[in-house]
Amino acid sequence: MKILDLYIIKKFLTTYFFAVLIIVTIIMVIDYTEKIDNFIDNKAPLREILLDYYLNFIPYWANYISPLMVFIATVFFTANLAARTEIIAILSTGVSFNRFLRPYIIGSAIIGILTFLMVGWVIPIANKTRIAFERKYVEGGSYYFSGRDVHIKIGPEDYAYLQSYDTGTNTGYSFALDKISGNKLTYKLLADRIVWDSTRRKWTIQDYRIRRFLEDGKQKLSYGVKLDTTLNLLPKDFDSKYQLHETFTMPELEETITKVRSRGADGIEVFLIEKYLRFANPFAVVILTVIGVIVSARKARGGVGFQIALGFMLAFLYILFFMMSKGIAQSGGMPPLLAVWLPNIVFTLIGMVLYRAVPR
Repeated sequence: MKILDLYIIKKFLTTYFFAVLIIVTIIMVIDYTEKIDNFIDNKAPLREILLDYYLNFIPYWANYISPLMVFIATVFFTANLAARTEIIAILSTGVSFNRFLRPYIIGSAIIGILTFLMVGWVIPIANKTRIAFERKYVEGGSYYFSGRDVHIKIGPEDYAYLQSYDTGTNTGYSFALDKISGNKLTYKLLADRIVWDSTRRKWTIQDYRIRRFLEDGKQKLSYGVKLDTTLNLLPKDFDSKYQLHETFTMPELEETITKVRSRGADGIEVFLIEKYLRFANPFAVVILTVIGVIVSARKARGGVGFQIALGFMLAFLYILFFMMSKGIAQSGGMPPLLAVWLPNIVFTLIGMVLYRAVPR
């Protein structure tokens, strides 16, 4: 059976990578057609288009469509085996269907491990360059923080406010810092400006007034021209958030989640979803592979067309289900961990039902 295992694994992986190559090429053509006006208007150099954008575009989309492609590749390859009566010949020798599944599981595990390594470290690095290109040549050039009256929770009891922020000089205007213990305001700082010192990596608060509220009901006032301090706030917090979560490697993503949690701030869901997705996708590859084998291993009288169509229907149903649960999680209607794993759980149950119901 080892020779047959190697044969199935080789054909399965070849079909998968060929399908990914074809679809990614089509996506690249469509993407170029949609963005060519932006490239021309913003005078994007050809070298940057090819190397900075599309070279990093390939691994991003290859990973994005991986669960869909592995399912379609499984259905296409297995249905052809069944059509040529090869599966019947294999099973007639006494090989069980579970044993027949083994090379598929090995092949999908290889893809799953490769997917995890790519999405955890390789693709985020590629996304840094790709997204920087998109910001410059597609989204409209240099980014300027346009927010007004910004409120940021920078700690469990600390709240910062800026009337405006200049990303060019890393200067915030009309700054305020409040400390609230329980339901009582215990500390309030007001300043005309707050400037980031990149050398010392500290904030310089200029023309400040501090009001401390004491337990006996009295207040203590202090004034100053200049005060250096560290805050759980950095200039990158005012950078563009365009696809920011996709540019973090696994260590960077964990660091960001820890920072947002330490602030007690909102907006952590998008980072948690990204983290859980990176662990869930490899399992999705294995689950969809097994389902693909189950629905396509039987020889059909009308050929492989129906089985391939069924494969497409189930694959798009999975994507639709995943997008719905992800959207609900981003809106706060479902815990991110449950939202990410729910499609895998449901399709595992579907696979178990199909395994018992579909003749093999």
